[in-house]
Amino acid sequence: MNNPKILFPLALIGIITTYLFVFGQEKTLELIQKEYLYLLAIIPLVAVFIYFKFKLKNYDLVDFNKNSNLSFKSIVMFFLIFQVVDYYSEGSFEGMISLWFLYWVMGIIALLLMENINFYRNYKLIS
Repeated sequence: MNNPKILFPLALIGIITTYLFVFGQEKTLELIQKEYLYLLAIIPLVAVFIYFKFKLKNYDLVDFNKNSNLSFKSIVMFFLIFQVVDYYSEGSFEGMISLWFLYWVMGIIALLLMENINFYRNYKLIS
């Protein structure tokens, strides 16, 4: 159940569906376009990820991140705390959910960074 390959696409579908239902198509596109710099930051991270993925394809990799995995329950608790803070700081339910896409993008960036660091450590170990 904690597989990011499944959770991230499902979360994106849920976010887009909620945005379309609450905000409509124009406001949804505006909210997504507002995060273009964060989306552009993903491009070099994906390039480094692909580079290491091909470079380390034939090697057994050590998972250096296995001790730093958060449980699903703790991730949900962090999300709920952020939602309460956002509700009060943004002033409404709509302000709160307008940040969901930003959280999703930051989650992708964090996941890519952790994977790239793990690949880099394995690369250094092999070299």
